[in-house]
Amino acid sequence: MFQTLHLGGRGGSIFKGLILCVFCVLCGKEFLAQTAVPKTWDDAQLSTLELPLVHAAASARHVSSDYYDRIPVRRIYKSYPIYAPGREPEGYLEWLARQEPAVVFDGSAPSSDAAWITAGETVFDAPIGYGATFKLSQVRDRVWYERNRIPVTKDGVMPFSRYVIRVKGVVEVGGGACLMCHARVMPNGTLLKGAQGNFPTDRVIGYNLRQQAADAKDPREFLEAIRLGQRTFFSMPWLRPDPIAPIDRMSVDDIAAAYEAISPGVTTRVNLSLFSPAQIPDLIGLADRRHLDHTGIVLQRSIGDLMRYVALGQGANSFDRFGDFALMDPLPDPGQLERYSDEQLYALARFLYSLKPPPNPNRSNAIADRGRRIFSREGCETCHTPPLYTSNKLTPVEGFTVPPEHLQRYGIINRSVGTDPELALRTRKGTGYYTVPSLKGVWYRGPFQHSGAANTLEDWFDPARVRTIPGHPFGLGLAREDRRALIAFLKTL
Repeated sequence: MFQTLHLGGRGGSIFKGLILCVFCVLCGKEFLAQTAVPKTWDDAQLSTLELPLVHAAASARHVSSDYYDRIPVRRIYKSYPIYAPGREPEGYLEWLARQEPAVVFDGSAPSSDAAWITAGETVFDAPIGYGATFKLSQVRDRVWYERNRIPVTKDGVMPFSRYVIRVKGVVEVGGGACLMCHARVMPNGTLLKGAQGNFPTDRVIGYNLRQQAADAKDPREFLEAIRLGQRTFFSMPWLRPDPIAPIDRMSVDDIAAAYEAISPGVTTRVNLSLFSPAQIPDLIGLADRRHLDHTGIVLQRSIGDLMRYVALGQGANSFDRFGDFALMDPLPDPGQLERYSDEQLYALARFLYSLKPPPNPNRSNAIADRGRRIFSREGCETCHTPPLYTSNKLTPVEGFTVPPEHLQRYGIINRSVGTDPELALRTRKGTGYYTVPSLKGVWYRGPFQHSGAANTLEDWFDPARVRTIPGHPFGLGLAREDRRALIAFLKTL
């Protein structure tokens, strides 16, 4: 089971050998004054953490705190940068092999605010799995960089993974760190942590699948292992037909090609689907968000909710049950797993609070000022309300009827904007809603829309895009120069 999931997945895991996706998230400024470290796996808080799924009886049930608390705390080892071929200092790998293992965060509490943030960046950077997405032979191979179009910083660093020494003399390549998905190499070669990432994760998964298939002793057994992994990560047997059912008719080449077609900045992850990947969220400047995830599934009521969401995304969701469907049955011995401590998760949250956007090169001018007036005139502020440029509300998708009790319990704009409902209706995160996204920072982000369907703002506001990317007609009827002005304004945010 563990090996099957390893072959079919990616990212970090809460246990050795199981690779699950990492989806680090955000929290509110009002929580900055928090001094006591909250308990992450609080049964009462977890019971009200999430919105119900469209099929409410299939909503996730999480493992008990008794089980979770018996999982040993993960050690975070000192890690080292990975250089692209031709950029590595002479003798670097030999030097790494001589280094002693060093634990840099064992779970104890830092002594100051600055120390919390520094420790949180250590957690953000720390790999939590080894040998899956990144392999030592690959990160030192020029062909791997060229074929997968891997971004590299101006210093020659491949920043989405790190070398780790857990045993002296053994140099490992880690995976599953937050920075794998939430770090962006900017056009000037600098690294922006917390941004919508641009590492081609799924392209690399496809590349790895092809290599593994070529090396497999029994191709049929390998194919079935891959299919089983896909069903475990994505299946929804309470729907007929199951959205993941086509996987049973796909070859390894078909599955690899589906992964390779997913653009950087968009990714698959547990509880979504190979057929319904999602845009990677920008974590910068989103401290005041009320909902986490594109479907708003997690209510962010406190810093503890952020910690719970991170813990789930780092592998605790592999223990969930969805009605009668369990990802793992029976559960493994918790003593053989590992997790982050409350202190480590709290430190990570504090680091996320501290993230700031880079200097914006787009200055206000006459065209942008005109765009600001168009933004107001067209009523964009109703949903994208300044100063956050989001109302922090949910909007239902077409095909979903809002239950009356939701109107009283959640902030909802009871109007669909007509975008593709697949993510919100036919995934294990499907609440029937999408969150209203913030427009802050769109100048350095992309691709756009919950599935990353539009590469640029110009594409999003092109009237012709509704032929292939439906919904959100706002702004498409503007005159060309008005659209140009609106985009210029948005890029100043």
